[in-house]
Amino acid sequence: MKASKGKGPVKKDKKEVLKPVEDVKVGKRKAAIEADKSRRKLAKNAKLGKKDPNKPKRPASAFFVFLEEFRMVYKKEHPNVKAVSAVGKAGGEKWKSMSPAEKAPYEAKAAKRKTEYEKLMKAYNNKEDETEDDEEEVAEKSKPIAKVVEEEESAEEDDEEDDDDDEDED
Repeated sequence: MKASKGKGPVKKDKKEVLKPVEDVKVGKRKAAIEADKSRRKLAKNAKLGKKDPNKPKRPASAFFVFLEEFRMVYKKEHPNVKAVSAVGKAGGEKWKSMSPAEKAPYEAKAAKRKTEYEKLMKAYNNKEDETEDDEEEVAEKSKPIAKVVEEEESAEEDDEEDDDDDEDED
């Protein structure tokens, strides 16, 4: 048989040398990887920051407006069914089978909710811009004071270094 030049599995002719038990690290690599993943999650969450509870919630789509009403009807017809997934599947099948004329009232309700949401978001964003402007003004006022203090501290450190140099020369 010829040895093929391809991407197939390669057999090793040499036997691998077994390491002594003391040199083998059992389970340490896996634990290190899991710890690294948890650190990444914490860092990611810190970057995202906290969500503002005052921010308006996005409106429901036409399907979810339909599902709100369908859920009540379905539970009356099937009181023994407790699974949320069953209600969702039945609602999805019903939504797919509906004609555009039957979907129209739900789409109208969803559009109305969307316009209300957009108005609330404009008001929310205006409030956010005002608070950011106030914070920037406060930060700008405090910056010159900090710079003056830093310059004084660095000047004192330079004087101390000069004094140390004089002592070393003697």
